[in-house]
Amino acid sequence: MESISVFDMLKIGVGPSSSHTLGPWRAAERWIAELKEKNRFSKVEKVSVDLYGSLSLTGKGHATDLATVLGLSGADPERMPVENIDTIISRVKAQKEINLNNERILPFDFESDIRFNKKFLPFHANALTFTATLNGKNYKSTFYSIGGGFVVKEERKNAKANKIIFYCTFPYPTEKGVDLLKYCKDLQLPVSGVVLENEKSIRDIETIDAELKRIWDTMLECMYIGCHTEGELPGGLHVRRRAFDMHQKLKGALAYQSPEEWLQVIRQTEVKFRSILKWVSCFALAVNEVNASLGRVVTAPTNGSAGVIPAVLMYYMVIENHDANFEHIKKFLLVAGEIGSIFKKGATISAAMGGCQAEIGVSSAMAAGALCELLGGSPEQVLMAAEIAMEHHLGLTCDPIGGLVQIPCIERNSMGAIKAINAAELALDSDPNNAKVPLDKVVNTMWETAKDMNSKYKETSEGGLAIGVNLVDC
Repeated sequence: MESISVFDMLKIGVGPSSSHTLGPWRAAERWIAELKEKNRFSKVEKVSVDLYGSLSLTGKGHATDLATVLGLSGADPERMPVENIDTIISRVKAQKEINLNNERILPFDFESDIRFNKKFLPFHANALTFTATLNGKNYKSTFYSIGGGFVVKEERKNAKANKIIFYCTFPYPTEKGVDLLKYCKDLQLPVSGVVLENEKSIRDIETIDAELKRIWDTMLECMYIGCHTEGELPGGLHVRRRAFDMHQKLKGALAYQSPEEWLQVIRQTEVKFRSILKWVSCFALAVNEVNASLGRVVTAPTNGSAGVIPAVLMYYMVIENHDANFEHIKKFLLVAGEIGSIFKKGATISAAMGGCQAEIGVSSAMAAGALCELLGGSPEQVLMAAEIAMEHHLGLTCDPIGGLVQIPCIERNSMGAIKAINAAELALDSDPNNAKVPLDKVVNTMWETAKDMNSKYKETSEGGLAIGVNLVDC
């Protein structure tokens, strides 16, 4: 059974897309490591990249070409100053050379050495092949970006065909919701408690806490930056940032100097239903406006859906529980990560494979379940909340205008966050014994829906709003 940590589901990286930006970035890093492992790195004379399928069709709008070059250049998406991105890319384009892993200067033409191929490779819709020239011979290596920043090689397909079993290292491995509920019952622990026991089997509690805090700090900073940045988003659609304007109307007159002080100030603002809706939407929009600007976000479970979980967690902290502390944040993220892993194992978190139901739908389910536990829900209610959230995202297509993670992606994060809160409340007021649709059934249904969905609606920009709205109208 595949072992997926909360830190696999919630990864820090650069926008705008986990599958089209962070994935290719990580693939480039893995390819360099492969070259070194095979003692070829020092002999490489030239490198090039071929993008296939969805990576090709929407690669320009998702900055796939930029991310690939940044990965080849040795930049770290978690920690590099994002303001350095333009400098690195401009230098490569102007000098027509790349500093491979920041170690070796090689010739590189940005226009001809990154090739966009509309062809789809059979294993996955997101594929890229790296080619290294050594002594006149070409050595190729193909990677697949399967969503959420996860990257695999085709050997995984062969392993499945040969029935090789990958055993989980966790003491309480889960593949389905029923597995999780059994452990909760046997151990008399909430969902977050079971997940924490698994995490403790592979890292110490100090590391767990430090990394979860780093994830939350990144989410909070992302919301803060988005709420305090005015102007238009890059990419040519002339999309005006809305979080800034909404925030100006909501924040009141109290002063603050940091994201932490900002959180305290929000707690003192007016609490009415309309205000709550606006705050939650503002938080979600803020994150995904930062994401659309090649800013730093947390995949949750993807970059395109990165705004849902921080918006719902922020809602809990500033509206529901003014005494909320790191322990609440920790439980929320642990539950969210586990629910996301169940969807990844049983279906997909890649819009190129399943449409937007795989991104916003999954993120909404993750947030709903996590919020439900913080509000006192039982493990059964937690899974019920996740099911309700996904049930009402089934069939959601991915049809980004211009291949950019902007329209309708940014707004969908606010909708997913509101649905998550609603789903949690519905579950809390329900008896899970009366539920007609268990979580595992909706996961399976989502996967069947994904397989039936026309490819035009799977992150190709070949259908839906992507062709229904002309770029000149924007």
